[in-house]
Amino acid sequence: MPVPEPEPVAAPESVSEPEPELQSFSARIHQLATETPDRVAVWFASTDGSLRSATWASLDARSSQLARAMAADGLGFGDRVATELHNSIELVETVVGAWKLGAVPVPVRWDLPEWERARVLEVVDAKLVIGAGAPLDVTGFESSPLPDVTGAQTHGICSSGSTGLPKVIVTERPASYDPETHVPFPSGWRAIPRPQVVLVPGPIYHTNGFATLFNLVAGDSLVLLERFDAARVVSLVESLGVTTFTATTTMLQRMADLPDVDSRDFTSLEWVLQGAAVISPALVRRWISLVGAERFFMAYGMTEGLGLTALRGDEWLAHPGSVGRGYRDTEIRILAPDTGSPEPLPAGEIGEIYLRSPTSGMYRYLGGAPLLASTPDGFSTAGDMGYLDDEGFLHILDRRVDMIITGGANVFPAEVESALIEHPAIADVVVIGLADPEWGRRVHAIVEPAPGVEPPLVEDVIAFAKGRLAGYKVPKTVELVETMPRSAATKINRAALVAERGG
Repeated sequence: MPVPEPEPVAAPESVSEPEPELQSFSARIHQLATETPDRVAVWFASTDGSLRSATWASLDARSSQLARAMAADGLGFGDRVATELHNSIELVETVVGAWKLGAVPVPVRWDLPEWERARVLEVVDAKLVIGAGAPLDVTGFESSPLPDVTGAQTHGICSSGSTGLPKVIVTERPASYDPETHVPFPSGWRAIPRPQVVLVPGPIYHTNGFATLFNLVAGDSLVLLERFDAARVVSLVESLGVTTFTATTTMLQRMADLPDVDSRDFTSLEWVLQGAAVISPALVRRWISLVGAERFFMAYGMTEGLGLTALRGDEWLAHPGSVGRGYRDTEIRILAPDTGSPEPLPAGEIGEIYLRSPTSGMYRYLGGAPLLASTPDGFSTAGDMGYLDDEGFLHILDRRVDMIITGGANVFPAEVESALIEHPAIADVVVIGLADPEWGRRVHAIVEPAPGVEPPLVEDVIAFAKGRLAGYKVPKTVELVETMPRSAATKINRAALVAERGG
């Protein structure tokens, strides 16, 4: 009997790693409340010195009540909700409640003058506005879980365009938890123990403050400050065992200037991150002396999420002044500005900084502002100038041509100018940033008085600005000039004005 031929054996199919299971933010918060109901999710340190907290169980229950209350007021999937609330447990509960509906939270400054507030809210175009003066009544609303939804957008951050008009940067990423991406910032250097205790020294309406809510979704606990206070930060680090915080240069300077800072206990800190402004070499070395080079980090990025560069203190010591190399798959190119050339400039040559990363392009603007300039292959720029050294470490020379970074906050001169020009005694005004030991740069207004009227007093100009602008945008100094040095094309050389006044 003939022996049958063996059946052909198919080549084994390649086995790929299973995709990580993603959860909606809503489901993730409920999971944490179920697994660790009595663990503190949020501490809140108020300006009166008190400290209160909310557990995971109470955060989950209260945010579900707020979600139902917001839904009753018409908020639904994809709608935006503007939250005009101070840092508080209530603000966190409101953001989580919005996520439970698939809505998009947009934190708004609570202290804007009505003139500016109206312009911002017009751009936000929110279905619902929640402020401290009109809290939602949750009486009668259930605290049980809601139907599971995943919002298409995580949040919006209010900013200002170079034209002085408000804009809102909306992050076009699903509101879902991925354990592979929701990891501590220094994980590229070493493992960080979880859960973390994350102190939030700045306002949640700022991108660095809001980013800590993603730590919350990952299971970390937050310590919110109602208002930054250097001494209070240090005390909370000691008393609550804070493991990390992200701070602006001004915050770090004020903490380092505390008279007893060298005797304070920072041993609980696993890492500290500086961002939002250029930092002086002396201050970097001061913080390295306080927490150690391996625990101090610096980063460069922007709210639009084009990419990220970062480095640790020991790397900075080898590359002083740098903001690091590309991090989390970010690529860097330095291109010659205004030439259209796609060819990267060589190391050491100054040009415009372009970034490309997996998150590039995952944003949009409300308010009609054009998207940031991009190359055909997906590199984008915020207009910052800098260079790469021989080892690929990025050095920034100027953060956008006109923007003033004061105390870690971004101020566009055109926005201040558009407010001041309405003063009846001002004919022309130019706003620049001047070097300042406390603020990094201070907002300085150069004013040409209107003809035929009494020139305005410096105090009058500042008072007028306070009535129309948020406090950090108000000029700290004002000078009067007879004639503004504009060209025939009405252009102004801001760099020359800064140089004439000492930089």
